[in-house]
Amino acid sequence: MVVLGGLTGSRDSVDATIWRNADDVDGVHRTFTRARLRQITQPWLSHHSMSDLDDGLLARAAVHAALGEPVRLAIVEELATSDRSPRELADRLVIPSNLLAHHLEVLEHTGLIARAASAGDGRRKYVRLLRVPIAGLRTTGRRSPRGEMLFLCTHNSARSQLAAAMWTARTGSRASSAGTQPAARVHRSAVAAARRAGLSLADAVPMQIDEIPSTAQVVTVCDLVHEELVPGPDWWHWSIPDPVATGTPAAFDAVVAELDARISAVLHRDGHPRDQDERRKQR
Repeated sequence: MVVLGGLTGSRDSVDATIWRNADDVDGVHRTFTRARLRQITQPWLSHHSMSDLDDGLLARAAVHAALGEPVRLAIVEELATSDRSPRELADRLVIPSNLLAHHLEVLEHTGLIARAASAGDGRRKYVRLLRVPIAGLRTTGRRSPRGEMLFLCTHNSARSQLAAAMWTARTGSRASSAGTQPAARVHRSAVAAARRAGLSLADAVPMQIDEIPSTAQVVTVCDLVHEELVPGPDWWHWSIPDPVATGTPAAFDAVVAELDARISAVLHRDGHPRDQDERRKQR
């Protein structure tokens, strides 16, 4: 009988799979097979028996093995501050699409990234970094903002307003927001979610995107805007679901938590609520 990561059974049954993910809110579906882990860690396994394995040891070894390949490490570092589409990654890293697809598959199977369809162009997918597996690992991909933060979305009534308010609250530095089609007012559920988080949107007013300062650190928090505009090379994109589509307090609170985690990551703090949910499914 073998016990590993909460799995109990014969060696063959445990070898068959170490964890299996159900579809999450982003439509991500992934199977992480024990066979894949054994392939990555075979040199180590050849000198150890199953009884030597600690809970999660193989998973941690797979993360280190995956990041030992320079292109995969470069992908992870590129995703440290910004979600990217596969095409954007291929252009930025100057690698062919078929090679990128291979590396993304390895990273996804190792639990380091997730891919989700765009809320704008459904044919496009965005790749985001799952931060929990790399917590404690030192990477150099985190880049500091290049200037005053400017958060953009379509209506400038929820996500971008919350992002600007949270950035200012967390850093003490001014941040602004705008939209391509600004609404008449900030969504009342965004105001309420901000209040629950200790933020204030009482004086916030949706603004039209005007000329973008060359020194601004632009962050698109809406897939549609990211695809509608022509992003500069230093822009960041955070693919965050629109809470207005659901309209529930929980959806707006989820956006607040997502923004808090992403801002914390930029400020060199680890931890991401969606990542933690995904890792719990993997155990």
